[in-house]
Amino acid sequence: MSSTSVSRILVNPAGLKAAPLTPPVSKSDAQRALVLGHLTGAWPLPSVQAEPDEDLPADVRVLRRGVEALRQPPGVVRDVDCADGGAPFRILVTQAAVTPGAHVRFTGTPRLGERPHGPLFTSLREALGGAGLTLTEGTPWPVELRAPRDTTAVAPVFRVPGAQSSQYASSLLLGCAALYLRERRAWSVEIEGHLTSAGYLDLTVTWLKRFGFVLQESPSRYTVSGYAAPPSVPSLPGDWSSLGYLLLVSWKAGGTVERADTGSAHPDDAIVRLIEQVGLKAVPAGAPHTLKVEGRLSGGLRASGKECPDLLPTLAALACVLPAPSTLTDVSILRVKESDRLEGIRSLVAAYGGTTDLQGESLEIRPPAAPPARFEMNSRGDHRLAMTAATLCVLSGTPLLLTGPECVEKSFPGFWRQLARMGVLISGAQ
Repeated sequence: MSSTSVSRILVNPAGLKAAPLTPPVSKSDAQRALVLGHLTGAWPLPSVQAEPDEDLPADVRVLRRGVEALRQPPGVVRDVDCADGGAPFRILVTQAAVTPGAHVRFTGTPRLGERPHGPLFTSLREALGGAGLTLTEGTPWPVELRAPRDTTAVAPVFRVPGAQSSQYASSLLLGCAALYLRERRAWSVEIEGHLTSAGYLDLTVTWLKRFGFVLQESPSRYTVSGYAAPPSVPSLPGDWSSLGYLLLVSWKAGGTVERADTGSAHPDDAIVRLIEQVGLKAVPAGAPHTLKVEGRLSGGLRASGKECPDLLPTLAALACVLPAPSTLTDVSILRVKESDRLEGIRSLVAAYGGTTDLQGESLEIRPPAAPPARFEMNSRGDHRLAMTAATLCVLSGTPLLLTGPECVEKSFPGFWRQLARMGVLISGAQ
Protein backbone atom coordinates (compact mmCIF):
# COMPACT_ATOMS: atom_id res chain seq x y z
CA MET A 1 0.00 0.00 0.00
CA SER A 2 1.47 3.36 -1.00
CA SER A 3 0.65 6.10 1.47
CA THR A 4 0.14 8.55 -1.41
CA SER A 5 -2.23 6.45 -3.54
CA VAL A 6 -5.45 7.34 -1.73
CA SER A 7 -6.64 10.15 0.48
CA ARG A 8 -8.72 7.87 2.73
CA ILE A 9 -7.74 4.43 3.94
CA LEU A 10 -9.26 1.71 6.07
CA VAL A 11 -6.84 0.29 8.62
CA ASN A 12 -7.88 -3.15 9.88
CA PRO A 13 -5.78 -4.77 12.65
CA ALA A 14 -7.64 -8.10 12.63
CA GLY A 15 -4.70 -10.18 11.35
CA LEU A 16 -1.88 -9.13 13.69
CA LYS A 17 1.28 -11.24 13.73
CA ALA A 18 4.67 -10.88 15.38
CA ALA A 19 7.27 -9.21 13.15
CA PRO A 20 10.46 -7.16 13.50
CA LEU A 21 9.67 -3.47 12.97
CA THR A 22 12.20 -0.81 11.94
CA PRO A 23 11.97 2.98 12.39
CA PRO A 24 13.53 5.53 10.01
CA VAL A 25 16.66 7.45 10.93
CA SER A 26 15.96 10.12 13.52
CA LYS A 27 15.02 13.33 11.75
CA SER A 28 16.06 15.43 14.76
CA ASP A 29 19.50 13.81 14.79
CA ALA A 30 19.83 13.87 11.00
CA GLN A 31 19.01 17.57 10.74
CA ARG A 32 21.72 18.49 13.23
CA ALA A 33 24.24 16.11 11.69
CA LEU A 34 23.57 17.43 8.17
CA VAL A 35 24.31 21.01 9.21
CA LEU A 36 27.44 20.01 11.10
CA GLY A 37 28.61 17.85 8.21
CA HIS A 38 28.19 20.86 5.93
CA LEU A 39 30.15 23.12 8.29
CA THR A 40 33.02 20.72 8.96
CA GLY A 41 33.54 19.32 5.46
CA ALA A 42 31.85 15.94 5.98
CA TRP A 43 29.54 16.48 3.01
CA PRO A 44 27.62 14.64 1.76
CA LEU A 45 26.94 13.00 5.12
CA PRO A 46 27.62 9.24 4.70
CA SER A 47 24.88 7.93 7.00
CA VAL A 48 22.22 10.04 5.24
CA GLN A 49 23.49 9.10 1.78
CA ALA A 50 23.25 5.42 2.77
CA GLU A 51 19.47 5.70 3.27
CA PRO A 52 17.18 5.32 0.23
CA ASP A 53 15.49 8.65 -0.47
CA GLU A 54 12.04 7.06 -0.19
CA ASP A 55 12.84 6.05 3.40
CA LEU A 56 14.19 9.46 4.48
CA PRO A 57 11.72 11.64 6.42
CA ALA A 58 10.52 14.56 4.30
CA ASP A 59 11.91 17.05 6.85
CA VAL A 60 15.39 15.56 6.37
CA ARG A 61 15.10 15.87 2.59
CA VAL A 62 13.93 19.49 3.01
CA LEU A 63 16.90 20.39 5.18
CA ARG A 64 19.36 18.61 2.88
CA ARG A 65 18.05 20.59 -0.12
CA GLY A 66 18.35 23.79 1.91
CA VAL A 67 21.96 23.09 2.83
CA GLU A 68 22.74 22.28 -0.81
CA ALA A 69 21.28 25.67 -1.75
CA LEU A 70 23.51 27.41 0.81
CA ARG A 71 26.53 25.64 -0.69
CA GLN A 72 25.97 27.33 -4.07
CA PRO A 73 28.55 29.92 -5.18
CA PRO A 74 28.32 33.48 -3.79
CA GLY A 75 26.14 35.86 -5.78
CA VAL A 76 23.46 33.29 -6.50
CA VAL A 77 19.99 34.02 -5.12
CA ARG A 78 18.95 30.86 -3.30
CA ASP A 79 15.26 29.87 -3.27
CA VAL A 80 14.50 27.40 -0.48
CA ASP A 81 11.08 25.75 -0.13
CA CYS A 82 10.76 24.46 3.45
CA ALA A 83 7.36 22.85 2.77
CA ASP A 84 5.85 22.18 6.24
CA GLY A 85 9.15 21.76 8.06
CA GLY A 86 9.32 23.91 11.19
CA ALA A 87 12.72 22.68 12.39
CA PRO A 88 14.31 22.76 8.89
CA PHE A 89 13.08 26.32 8.34
CA ARG A 90 14.34 27.58 11.67
CA ILE A 91 17.71 25.85 11.31
CA LEU A 92 18.18 27.05 7.74
CA VAL A 93 17.27 30.67 8.51
CA THR A 94 20.16 30.92 10.95
CA GLN A 95 22.55 29.08 8.62
CA ALA A 96 21.62 31.51 5.85
CA ALA A 97 22.23 34.46 8.19
CA VAL A 98 25.78 33.25 8.94
CA THR A 99 26.69 32.34 5.35
CA PRO A 100 28.75 35.34 4.15
CA GLY A 101 26.87 37.39 1.57
CA ALA A 102 24.05 34.86 1.16
CA HIS A 103 20.78 36.05 -0.39
CA VAL A 104 18.02 33.53 0.37
CA ARG A 105 14.26 33.53 -0.25
CA PHE A 106 12.38 31.08 1.95
CA THR A 107 8.89 29.78 1.22
CA GLY A 108 6.68 27.12 2.82
CA THR A 109 3.11 26.01 3.46
CA PRO A 110 0.51 28.40 4.88
CA ARG A 111 0.58 26.44 8.17
CA LEU A 112 4.35 26.82 8.47
CA GLY A 113 3.92 30.54 7.91
CA GLU A 114 1.41 30.68 10.77
CA ARG A 115 3.72 29.00 13.26
CA PRO A 116 5.76 31.24 15.60
CA HIS A 117 9.20 32.28 14.33
CA GLY A 118 9.38 35.87 15.60
CA PRO A 119 11.76 35.30 18.53
CA LEU A 120 14.33 33.72 16.21
CA PHE A 121 14.04 36.54 13.67
CA THR A 122 14.40 39.14 16.42
CA SER A 123 17.47 37.43 17.85
CA LEU A 124 19.17 37.33 14.44
CA ARG A 125 18.37 40.97 13.71
CA GLU A 126 19.62 42.14 17.10
CA ALA A 127 22.87 40.18 16.91
CA LEU A 128 23.77 40.61 13.23
CA GLY A 129 21.84 43.69 12.15
CA GLY A 130 24.81 45.88 13.01
CA ALA A 131 26.91 43.90 10.53
CA GLY A 132 24.36 44.42 7.75
CA LEU A 133 21.88 41.53 8.07
CA THR A 134 18.45 42.22 6.62
CA LEU A 135 15.47 39.90 7.13
CA THR A 136 12.07 40.80 5.72
CA GLU A 137 8.83 38.87 6.11
CA GLY A 138 6.04 38.44 3.59
CA THR A 139 2.43 37.66 4.49
CA PRO A 140 3.69 35.11 5.40
CA TRP A 141 5.96 34.29 2.44
CA PRO A 142 8.55 34.83 1.23
CA VAL A 143 10.93 35.39 4.09
CA GLU A 144 13.90 37.07 2.42
CA LEU A 145 17.31 37.26 4.04
CA ARG A 146 20.56 38.95 3.06
CA ALA A 147 23.51 37.95 5.20
CA PRO A 148 26.47 40.17 6.07
CA ARG A 149 29.87 39.35 4.60
CA ASP A 150 31.74 40.10 7.83
CA THR A 151 30.46 39.72 11.39
CA THR A 152 33.66 40.36 13.33
CA ALA A 153 32.55 43.87 14.37
CA VAL A 154 29.48 42.74 16.33
CA ALA A 155 29.30 41.24 19.82
CA PRO A 156 29.47 37.42 19.59
CA VAL A 157 26.22 36.57 21.32
CA PHE A 158 22.64 35.68 20.42
CA ARG A 159 19.89 36.28 22.98
CA VAL A 160 16.59 34.43 22.69
CA PRO A 161 13.61 33.59 24.94
CA GLY A 162 13.27 29.92 25.82
CA ALA A 163 9.58 29.62 26.69
CA GLN A 164 8.07 29.02 23.24
CA SER A 165 10.46 26.56 21.58
CA SER A 166 13.93 25.11 22.08
CA GLN A 167 14.34 25.08 18.28
CA TYR A 168 15.30 28.76 18.35
CA ALA A 169 18.21 28.11 20.72
CA SER A 170 19.28 24.99 18.80
CA SER A 171 19.26 26.89 15.52
CA LEU A 172 21.33 29.73 16.98
CA LEU A 173 23.81 27.34 18.62
CA LEU A 174 24.42 25.67 15.25
CA GLY A 175 24.95 29.20 13.93
CA CYS A 176 27.54 29.75 16.66
CA ALA A 177 29.42 26.72 15.36
CA ALA A 178 29.53 28.20 11.86
CA LEU A 179 30.70 31.56 13.15
CA TYR A 180 33.37 29.98 15.37
CA LEU A 181 34.84 28.08 12.43
CA ARG A 182 35.00 31.26 10.34
CA GLU A 183 36.17 33.76 12.97
CA ARG A 184 37.91 31.53 15.53
CA ARG A 185 36.34 33.46 18.37
CA ALA A 186 33.80 32.14 20.87
CA TRP A 187 30.11 32.69 20.10
CA SER A 188 27.32 32.27 22.64
CA VAL A 189 23.57 31.76 22.94
CA GLU A 190 21.95 33.33 26.01
CA ILE A 191 18.53 31.90 26.87
CA GLU A 192 16.08 34.18 28.63
CA GLY A 193 13.65 32.49 31.03
CA HIS A 194 12.62 28.84 31.19
CA LEU A 195 13.56 26.63 28.24
CA THR A 196 10.76 24.47 26.80
CA SER A 197 11.71 20.98 25.53
CA ALA A 198 15.24 21.33 26.87
CA GLY A 199 16.07 17.78 25.77
CA TYR A 200 16.22 18.93 22.15
CA LEU A 201 18.84 21.57 22.97
CA ASP A 202 20.76 18.86 24.83
CA LEU A 203 20.57 16.81 21.63
CA THR A 204 22.08 19.75 19.70
CA VAL A 205 24.90 20.00 22.24
CA THR A 206 25.55 16.25 21.94
CA TRP A 207 25.88 16.47 18.16
CA LEU A 208 28.16 19.51 18.34
CA LYS A 209 30.49 17.55 20.61
CA ARG A 210 30.33 14.46 18.36
CA PHE A 211 31.56 16.63 15.49
CA GLY A 212 34.45 17.97 17.56
CA PHE A 213 33.19 21.29 18.93
CA VAL A 214 34.10 22.46 22.43
CA LEU A 215 31.31 24.03 24.47
CA GLN A 216 30.97 25.85 27.78
CA GLU A 217 27.55 25.30 29.30
CA SER A 218 25.49 26.91 32.05
CA PRO A 219 21.72 26.80 32.62
CA SER A 220 21.19 29.93 30.53
CA ARG A 221 24.31 30.29 28.33
CA TYR A 222 25.92 27.98 25.80
CA THR A 223 29.22 28.96 24.18
CA VAL A 224 31.06 27.37 21.26
CA SER A 225 34.72 28.00 22.06
CA GLY A 226 36.79 25.41 20.21
CA TYR A 227 36.96 22.77 17.51
CA ALA A 228 39.06 19.70 16.73
CA ALA A 229 38.03 17.37 13.91
CA PRO A 230 36.82 13.99 15.22
CA PRO A 231 38.47 10.76 13.98
CA SER A 232 35.28 9.69 12.17
CA VAL A 233 31.87 11.02 11.19
CA PRO A 234 29.17 9.92 13.67
CA SER A 235 26.39 7.63 12.43
CA LEU A 236 22.66 8.25 12.86
CA PRO A 237 20.36 6.43 15.30
CA GLY A 238 16.77 5.34 14.77
CA ASP A 239 14.05 7.90 15.38
CA TRP A 240 12.68 7.73 18.93
CA SER A 241 9.54 9.67 18.05
CA SER A 242 8.74 6.90 15.54
CA LEU A 243 9.86 4.21 17.96
CA GLY A 244 7.09 5.34 20.29
CA TYR A 245 4.45 4.07 17.85
CA LEU A 246 6.38 0.91 16.98
CA LEU A 247 7.06 -0.14 20.56
CA LEU A 248 3.36 0.01 21.39
CA VAL A 249 2.08 -1.79 18.31
CA SER A 250 4.84 -4.43 18.54
CA TRP A 251 3.76 -5.14 22.12
CA LYS A 252 0.22 -5.76 20.89
CA ALA A 253 1.46 -8.11 18.15
CA GLY A 254 4.17 -9.81 20.22
CA GLY A 255 6.97 -8.61 17.93
CA THR A 256 10.24 -6.72 18.25
CA VAL A 257 11.58 -3.29 17.31
CA GLU A 258 15.00 -2.71 15.76
CA ARG A 259 17.29 0.33 15.71
CA ALA A 260 16.23 1.23 19.27
CA ASP A 261 19.39 2.67 20.83
CA THR A 262 18.56 3.37 24.48
CA GLY A 263 21.83 5.30 24.77
CA SER A 264 20.53 7.93 22.35
CA ALA A 265 20.41 11.55 23.41
CA HIS A 266 16.94 11.99 21.89
CA PRO A 267 14.37 13.17 24.49
CA ASP A 268 11.66 10.88 23.12
CA ASP A 269 13.47 7.82 24.43
CA ALA A 270 11.45 8.77 27.51
CA ILE A 271 8.80 6.43 26.07
CA VAL A 272 10.72 3.50 27.59
CA ARG A 273 10.38 4.99 31.07
CA LEU A 274 6.86 6.37 30.67
CA ILE A 275 5.21 3.09 29.67
CA GLU A 276 6.51 1.51 32.87
CA GLN A 277 3.87 3.58 34.70
CA VAL A 278 1.17 1.37 33.17
CA GLY A 279 2.71 -2.09 33.51
CA LEU A 280 4.82 -2.32 30.33
CA LYS A 281 8.58 -2.80 30.11
CA ALA A 282 10.93 -2.64 27.13
CA VAL A 283 13.58 -5.36 27.37
CA PRO A 284 16.50 -6.39 25.12
CA ALA A 285 15.50 -8.94 22.48
CA GLY A 286 18.83 -10.50 21.54
CA ALA A 287 20.26 -8.47 18.67
CA PRO A 288 21.93 -5.10 19.41
CA HIS A 289 19.51 -2.18 19.71
CA THR A 290 16.50 -4.51 19.46
CA LEU A 291 13.71 -4.30 22.05
CA LYS A 292 10.61 -6.26 22.96
CA VAL A 293 7.84 -4.82 25.14
CA GLU A 294 6.35 -7.08 27.78
CA GLY A 295 3.67 -6.74 30.45
CA ARG A 296 -0.04 -6.12 30.99
CA LEU A 297 -1.76 -2.75 31.06
CA SER A 298 -2.70 -1.27 34.42
CA GLY A 299 -3.69 2.13 35.84
CA GLY A 300 -3.26 5.44 34.04
CA LEU A 301 -0.26 7.49 33.00
CA ARG A 302 1.06 11.01 33.37
CA ALA A 303 3.39 12.86 31.00
CA SER A 304 4.51 16.45 30.38
CA GLY A 305 4.80 18.45 27.18
CA LYS A 306 7.83 20.20 28.62
CA GLU A 307 9.78 16.97 28.47
CA CYS A 308 8.59 15.25 25.29
CA PRO A 309 5.87 17.12 23.36
CA ASP A 310 6.07 14.87 20.30
CA LEU A 311 5.26 11.82 22.43
CA LEU A 312 2.04 13.24 23.86
CA PRO A 313 -0.19 12.19 20.93
CA THR A 314 1.27 8.65 21.09
CA LEU A 315 0.65 8.51 24.81
CA ALA A 316 -2.89 9.77 24.27
CA ALA A 317 -3.52 6.72 22.08
CA LEU A 318 -2.23 4.49 24.86
CA ALA A 319 -4.39 6.35 27.39
CA CYS A 320 -7.51 5.40 25.42
CA VAL A 321 -6.97 1.68 26.13
CA LEU A 322 -5.90 1.94 29.77
CA PRO A 323 -8.20 0.92 32.62
CA ALA A 324 -7.95 4.31 34.40
CA PRO A 325 -7.82 7.99 33.38
CA SER A 326 -4.53 9.59 32.33
CA THR A 327 -3.24 13.16 32.51
CA LEU A 328 -1.09 15.10 30.04
CA THR A 329 0.39 18.31 31.41
CA ASP A 330 2.01 21.40 29.88
CA VAL A 331 -0.09 20.86 26.76
CA SER A 332 -0.32 24.35 25.24
CA ILE A 333 2.87 23.73 23.22
CA LEU A 334 0.81 21.27 21.15
CA ARG A 335 -1.26 24.09 19.65
CA VAL A 336 1.62 25.43 17.51
CA LYS A 337 2.74 22.20 15.84
CA GLU A 338 1.92 21.10 12.26
CA SER A 339 -1.70 21.32 13.39
CA ASP A 340 -3.36 22.21 16.66
CA ARG A 341 -2.41 18.84 18.16
CA LEU A 342 -4.18 19.52 21.41
CA GLU A 343 -7.51 19.71 19.59
CA GLY A 344 -6.40 16.81 17.42
CA ILE A 345 -5.89 14.63 20.50
CA ARG A 346 -9.28 15.62 21.88
CA SER A 347 -10.92 14.79 18.55
CA LEU A 348 -9.24 11.40 18.46
CA VAL A 349 -10.33 10.53 22.00
CA ALA A 350 -13.90 11.61 21.21
CA ALA A 351 -13.93 9.61 17.95
CA TYR A 352 -12.90 6.55 19.93
CA GLY A 353 -15.66 7.11 22.47
CA GLY A 354 -13.61 8.51 25.33
CA THR A 355 -13.82 11.93 26.97
CA THR A 356 -11.36 14.69 27.80
CA ASP A 357 -11.27 17.50 30.31
CA LEU A 358 -8.96 20.45 29.62
CA GLN A 359 -8.13 22.63 32.61
CA GLY A 360 -5.45 25.19 31.84
CA GLU A 361 -2.28 23.26 30.99
CA SER A 362 -3.68 19.88 32.03
CA LEU A 363 -5.64 17.46 29.84
CA GLU A 364 -7.33 14.48 31.45
CA ILE A 365 -8.17 11.56 29.15
CA ARG A 366 -10.88 9.13 30.21
CA PRO A 367 -11.12 5.94 28.14
CA PRO A 368 -14.52 4.63 27.02
CA ALA A 369 -16.22 1.78 28.87
CA ALA A 370 -16.01 -0.26 25.65
CA PRO A 371 -14.32 0.40 22.29
CA PRO A 372 -16.47 1.33 19.29
CA ALA A 373 -16.99 -1.07 16.38
CA ARG A 374 -15.00 1.36 14.19
CA PHE A 375 -13.75 4.93 14.47
CA GLU A 376 -12.90 7.71 12.02
CA MET A 377 -10.17 10.34 12.15
CA ASN A 378 -8.93 13.15 9.92
CA SER A 379 -5.15 13.58 10.16
CA ARG A 380 -5.48 17.34 9.52
CA GLY A 381 -2.30 16.94 7.47
CA ASP A 382 -0.36 16.20 10.67
CA HIS A 383 1.93 13.18 10.51
CA ARG A 384 1.82 12.54 14.25
CA LEU A 385 -1.98 12.58 14.42
CA ALA A 386 -2.17 10.09 11.52
CA MET A 387 0.26 7.68 13.17
CA THR A 388 -1.33 8.17 16.58
CA ALA A 389 -4.74 7.20 15.20
CA ALA A 390 -3.23 4.09 13.60
CA THR A 391 -1.50 3.21 16.88
CA LEU A 392 -4.83 3.39 18.71
CA CYS A 393 -6.38 1.24 15.99
CA VAL A 394 -3.80 -1.52 16.59
CA LEU A 395 -3.79 -1.24 20.38
CA SER A 396 -7.57 -1.52 20.56
CA GLY A 397 -8.14 -3.95 17.69
CA THR A 398 -10.65 -1.46 16.29
CA PRO A 399 -10.71 -0.67 12.54
CA LEU A 400 -9.89 2.93 11.60
CA LEU A 401 -11.11 5.02 8.69
CA LEU A 402 -8.37 7.62 8.24
CA THR A 403 -8.45 10.71 6.05
CA GLY A 404 -5.08 12.07 4.92
CA PRO A 405 -2.66 9.15 5.46
CA GLU A 406 0.01 10.54 3.13
CA CYS A 407 1.25 13.11 5.68
CA VAL A 408 3.35 10.43 7.44
CA GLU A 409 6.00 11.14 4.75
CA LYS A 410 7.14 14.06 6.89
CA SER A 411 8.83 11.89 9.50
CA PHE A 412 8.17 8.19 8.75
CA PRO A 413 7.67 7.43 5.03
CA GLY A 414 7.60 3.67 5.63
CA PHE A 415 5.04 3.72 8.44
CA TRP A 416 2.25 1.98 6.53
CA ARG A 417 4.69 -0.64 5.25
CA GLN A 418 5.74 -1.40 8.82
CA LEU A 419 2.12 -1.91 9.89
CA ALA A 420 1.52 -4.15 6.89
CA ARG A 421 4.57 -6.22 7.91
CA MET A 422 2.80 -7.08 11.17
CA GLY A 423 -0.39 -8.14 9.44
CA VAL A 424 -2.41 -4.91 9.50
CA LEU A 425 -4.62 -4.71 6.43
CA ILE A 426 -4.56 -1.31 4.74
CA SER A 427 -6.93 -0.64 1.87
CA GLY A 428 -8.63 2.19 0.07
CA ALA A 429 -11.77 3.34 1.87
CA GLN A 430 -15.08 2.26 0.38
